[in-house]
Amino acid sequence: MYDPPFLHHLQGLLREALPRWGMPREAALSLLNVSENATFLAEGGGRKLVLRVYRQGYHQPAEMQSELAWIMAVRREGVVETPAPVPGGDGQVLQALPDGELLRNIAAFEYMEGVEPQESGDLVPWFQQLGAITARLHAHGRSWQPPAGFTRKRWDFTTMLGQAPHWGRWQDAMGLDTEGEAVLAQAADRLRHRLARYGEAPDRFGLVHADLRLTNLLAEGKRLGVIDFDDSGFCWYLYDFAASVSFIEHEPVVPALMRAWVEGYRQVGSLAETDIAMLPAFVMLRRMLLTAWLASHAETPTAQALGAGYTAGTVALARRFLQGNLWHIDC
Repeated sequence: MYDPPFLHHLQGLLREALPRWGMPREAALSLLNVSENATFLAEGGGRKLVLRVYRQGYHQPAEMQSELAWIMAVRREGVVETPAPVPGGDGQVLQALPDGELLRNIAAFEYMEGVEPQESGDLVPWFQQLGAITARLHAHGRSWQPPAGFTRKRWDFTTMLGQAPHWGRWQDAMGLDTEGEAVLAQAADRLRHRLARYGEAPDRFGLVHADLRLTNLLAEGKRLGVIDFDDSGFCWYLYDFAASVSFIEHEPVVPALMRAWVEGYRQVGSLAETDIAMLPAFVMLRRMLLTAWLASHAETPTAQALGAGYTAGTVALARRFLQGNLWHIDC
């Protein structure tokens, strides 16, 4: 889908639409990233805007409006530093651009300064801060009264690794052989049973960001900002930690990051030992989900860079998970 001709086409659509946000058509327009959506940076007229072109068919407009409503609510209540959605000239934060017979949905956001925390640096202090941020988001999600019509996806076993997966089947993972599939099937079954026992009580399952990975964090000085609520929805609260170690789940630093995250979280909210004991399971759940995502989004730079090697790493991690020695966490 996101090949160079298509991205060039999207850029042309955006250029014609820039006046909706008070920007000149000749503003500089550059691709920031391609993941679930295509995101561009517009610079001109003394302003910077980040423009997200939503992937066709993934979210419905009501879901997009709901995401933007939650962002505006957490900003209004000072829960987290995150860029504001910018309405078009008609006052609407969600814009629809005609593209032949299609309407492509676009959202614009203020530009936030910062860089993602680097794996090569000391991530531990950032994860302590992220734990506190996550706890505030969870507290807000529990107490917030969403507007009428609020709707976001539900992330549970069925929609992640089960019969109705939002991101495709893990069985289609790149380079997955028969032996590896058997290992992942055992891991999926173990996860299904553990998640069923853990349950979905209101103190364990609710509105979450669901994608607090490094690329969605912007550090500047001591400030840690959060971007991209596109995957936000209803899931287990602890899944937010699992998402934060996306693509580095196998690294030896993960237990230290987990301890720092728990410490930061407990500065704001409570986590029982039974919750902490579930963190490795949620990391395994996320790893298998990402393995499915890479297969169903093979055209993205992330999938092309990681390929079958990530699948092999998932199988290796699953073996450790099944043996009960994924990590020993003492928090």
